[in-house]
Amino acid sequence: MKIAVEGCMHGDLENVYRTLQQLEKSHNTKIDLLICCGDFQAVRNKHDLQSLNVPPRYRSMNSFWKYYSGAEVAPYPTIFIGGNHEASNYLWELYYGGWAAPNIYFLGAAGVVRFGNVRIGGLSGIYNARHYRLGHFERPPYDQNSIRSVYHVREYDVRKLMQIKEPLDVFLSHDWPLCITDYGDWRDLVRRKHFFRQEIEEKRLGSKPAAELLEKLKPRYWFSAHLHCKFAAVVQHGEGGPLTKFLALDKCIAGRDFLQIVEIESDAGPYEIQYDEEWLAITRMFNPILPLTTKGADFRGVNLEMEDCLEWVRSRLKERGCKPFEFVQTAPCYDPSRSNFDDSFFVKSRNPQTEFFLQLLELPYLLDSNPEAKDLSPYPSSSFQKGIGYDIKDIPSDDVDDDYDVES
Repeated sequence: MKIAVEGCMHGDLENVYRTLQQLEKSHNTKIDLLICCGDFQAVRNKHDLQSLNVPPRYRSMNSFWKYYSGAEVAPYPTIFIGGNHEASNYLWELYYGGWAAPNIYFLGAAGVVRFGNVRIGGLSGIYNARHYRLGHFERPPYDQNSIRSVYHVREYDVRKLMQIKEPLDVFLSHDWPLCITDYGDWRDLVRRKHFFRQEIEEKRLGSKPAAELLEKLKPRYWFSAHLHCKFAAVVQHGEGGPLTKFLALDKCIAGRDFLQIVEIESDAGPYEIQYDEEWLAITRMFNPILPLTTKGADFRGVNLEMEDCLEWVRSRLKERGCKPFEFVQTAPCYDPSRSNFDDSFFVKSRNPQTEFFLQLLELPYLLDSNPEAKDLSPYPSSSFQKGIGYDIKDIPSDDVDDDYDVES
């Protein structure tokens, strides 16, 4: 199986797909899957742009809307995770994962799927210690604080991933695992990105939860993005233990290392994206403690006896099949011919894919619960301002990509 790996997409789907088609022709090969390591920017309309945390001059429709509307169809099955520049309101609809557009699958805040017999897992967002132990308290429309915290990784989603026991072939994270630079040519990296030196020397570059997942899951491949550069490493897990090949890639810009083709041993195709039994069982076990206020999850309430839950999931999938529920449009799509069209109307509050998924697992729909205002944010009320502002002193350095300069 040939998998194309993309770093940060930044909404530039057309160029990435075009590049892959050219590669297929020039190398006389066939690419089976595209995976993207975040900053995908699944922006459907101008309303979605308001939940995209980028400076105003970078806020543009790009090309995802064409695939959402059906004007274009993704030529390759595509799997992506979220980063720190996303249409967060849309991704919240698909918290458990689902089709963001036909043939384009979002893994969710955390998730695992199968593509053929290859298991692919991922964690969306970036790490920020201040919000890690909080619940998912953010709700659209976001203010200038929650528009950033909404994509910060939460302990709840990491704990779910830590329950995985069956081997993973591929894992995706947007930011790099902490200290991954110890396993590659970090001196060459510093020559290219000199401002990383201090963080590397002080062992602060990267995500601590991602490093914990790397140690626990030991996937064959781990792909990341975020820092807009290419970096490779190989991690050996203990003496004589399994290897993880790590690769980070750049954003989609001509002349940059934003794509890599990886060949993974697999069964013969054709391949399709399917639910993963173990991940569905973990989701079912953990959903009762899904934290939806600033208060974190109480993990003492989780029954970790997996086998009975796995058997239950298998019986459900035997009845229904393993294919994800079909894509459904939940918001009007951008129409460039109607510049004054108000596309904020007719947005469905619940995504039918998520509803059907929860019905499959016999779980309640909780995502639109609306805690009291005092529980919605950990920020002092004086910090709330109307609109979306950008002030570099208020934005943690891990929220800033070098190609998105921040304006006051």
